[in-house]
Amino acid sequence: MKHTLLAAAAAALVLGLGPVAAQDIQDRVIRFGYGLNEDSVQGRAVAFFAEEVDRLSGGKMKVKGFGGASLGSDVQMQAALAGGAQEMMVGATATLVGTVKEFGVWDLPFLFATSVEADAVLDGPIGQKLIGMLPDRDLVGLVYWENGFRNITNNRGPITTAADLEGLKLRVMQNPVYLEVFTALGANAVPMPFSELFTALETGAVDGQENPSTTILSSKFFEVQDYLTITNHVYSPWIMMVSKSWWDTLSADEQKVLMDAAIASRDFERLDTRAASAKALDELKAAGMQIVEMPPEEIAKMRETAQPIIDTAIDAFGRPLYDEVMAELAKLR
Repeated sequence: MKHTLLAAAAAALVLGLGPVAAQDIQDRVIRFGYGLNEDSVQGRAVAFFAEEVDRLSGGKMKVKGFGGASLGSDVQMQAALAGGAQEMMVGATATLVGTVKEFGVWDLPFLFATSVEADAVLDGPIGQKLIGMLPDRDLVGLVYWENGFRNITNNRGPITTAADLEGLKLRVMQNPVYLEVFTALGANAVPMPFSELFTALETGAVDGQENPSTTILSSKFFEVQDYLTITNHVYSPWIMMVSKSWWDTLSADEQKVLMDAAIASRDFERLDTRAASAKALDELKAAGMQIVEMPPEEIAKMRETAQPIIDTAIDAFGRPLYDEVMAELAKLR
């Protein structure tokens, strides 16, 4: 009886391995570039993704993460993916606007009120429609991750009113809406790759920058910045992308491995980011930063000043898309 049970168990194991063995999966090394440090929410999510790919591929597909912008800025990595020189990356959707103008909708200030709203829209039909536009630009989008709500740091002094931004040398992403909004608010907006930002803050080339609290912490901006103002002026997503020319060489099984691992990494990253965000402000305060929250009436002034730029941006990527997003948000609210 014992031998019969062992034989049955062995047969079941062989049958269970059958579909895996039958999968069309080759040995591959996948270069995955990202901008933040390895010890960041981005780095942890890339490591999680790598583990999932290894597990789902039976150890055949290996993801090698390259953090700290070691493969270049987001813009440079996008070009490398499009040219087939790099396999994967995760980066800001904001830097895609020059490639697919419709991605500008996610850059609009004060668009999302909560992360729950952002999840629903990004993972829903509208977010997927924009991802569907990438293959024509030699890119394949897999999933959106969360960077988070952006806040302002600087070395000049506490920013408690919209008027306090006047003359502030502020690094912003290489994105027209970001540049124009902060210029309209009176800041001296300086476009700069993230990889150059710490040194620019340290040397005083810029007075400040704007990023989510988790990025401010993991990038150790508290070492070179004294003041942080909670504005939540923009919700910033990241997007995981693949080189289309490389993607097209993969089998259906290999593509499924990457997509399944990407979805799992998205869920992991969002939970990790939100937990980290809840702790980051306390850690930044403990590190010596002075933290203030901009009053709602001052946020309203920022929104009012930004509205003409918002309207111009909407016209650039298409008002129907904006109306579609707002209709979806109205349902959620």
